[in-house]
Amino acid sequence: MLQQKIPATVITGFLGAGKTTIIRNMLTNAGGKKIALIINEFGDLGVDGDVLKGCGAENCTEDDIIELTNGCICCTVADDFVPTMQKLLDRDVKPDHIVIETSGLALPQPLVAAFNWPDIRTRVTVDGVVTVVDSAAVAAGRFADDHDAVAAQRAEDDNLDHESPIEELFEDQLTCADLIVLNKTDLLDAKGIAAVRAEVTGRTSRKPSMIEAKNGEVPSLVLLGIGASTEDDIENRKSHHELEHEALHASGEDHDHHHDHDEFESFVLKLGAIKDPAEFIDRLKPVIEKHDILRLKGFIDVPGKPMRLVIQAVGTRIDTYFDRPWTSAEKRETRLVVIGLHEWDFGTVVEDVQAAAG
Repeated sequence: MLQQKIPATVITGFLGAGKTTIIRNMLTNAGGKKIALIINEFGDLGVDGDVLKGCGAENCTEDDIIELTNGCICCTVADDFVPTMQKLLDRDVKPDHIVIETSGLALPQPLVAAFNWPDIRTRVTVDGVVTVVDSAAVAAGRFADDHDAVAAQRAEDDNLDHESPIEELFEDQLTCADLIVLNKTDLLDAKGIAAVRAEVTGRTSRKPSMIEAKNGEVPSLVLLGIGASTEDDIENRKSHHELEHEALHASGEDHDHHHDHDEFESFVLKLGAIKDPAEFIDRLKPVIEKHDILRLKGFIDVPGKPMRLVIQAVGTRIDTYFDRPWTSAEKRETRLVVIGLHEWDFGTVVEDVQAAAG
């Protein structure tokens, strides 16, 4: 009798869409399933892994959560992801389900394709790719373009490239999806949600299922058990990079075409205790806007509070919550990962964030 394959769910989405929150909610309502997590961070501080380990659920143990912090998972498939999967599958007690959270910068296509590696394909199948969308960001036009203006510019100068790498990444993640979660719909009215649905639908020729969510609250039964076997359909979900490569090859101008993240910069900043987090947030918002900071996440040490304060910022929208007590084995300090799109004067950015902290 053939051994049943272990299902794996890939959860992808742009920076700050709410992937970690959705997984955290899923773990606390896993219905007794033993879930193994593989988390891919952008930056040196494993914030998402720490948040998930602090959720208090049975599956939030050190053994069940594996962090890959050596770069974007789509660029390190052979070096990091495949060996990690093999070690996970060789355990005596195997998981019932594997969940992979990609970084916000990852192309899901190379990751899904890796499930066709001989040693993995016989033991694991991609149950589904779930793409999480920040509905409020999309409604604010973060991924929308003035197509008429772009067309006019192209007509004037064929040498210009007006395609935003952020836009391409957004579309690639939608194209690979089996399920699209429109998260943070509580921040929009009915008209805004309808506009986001139309925008997202228009960004991919495929028509995956689409659901709405508030605060990352998606039932585990919806996320797990899609049964798509996505690795068998990967040829129909090609990314912009793959399509461009094919076009160049067909024209006889083939060359090496790599997916990289030169557009993005990140750094880890360690600060002391912050007495007034609300004041820090108010001072931080103009800094985020000034330097076009895409994402800021980490932990704040609040004097007199036994618990650490998680901070998550997407643009100037900042959320905080206390997740768990500081342990005796860890140093109390404020630690932040800061991610931006453009090349920075790092000294100025660091000085401005430090000044906001007081």
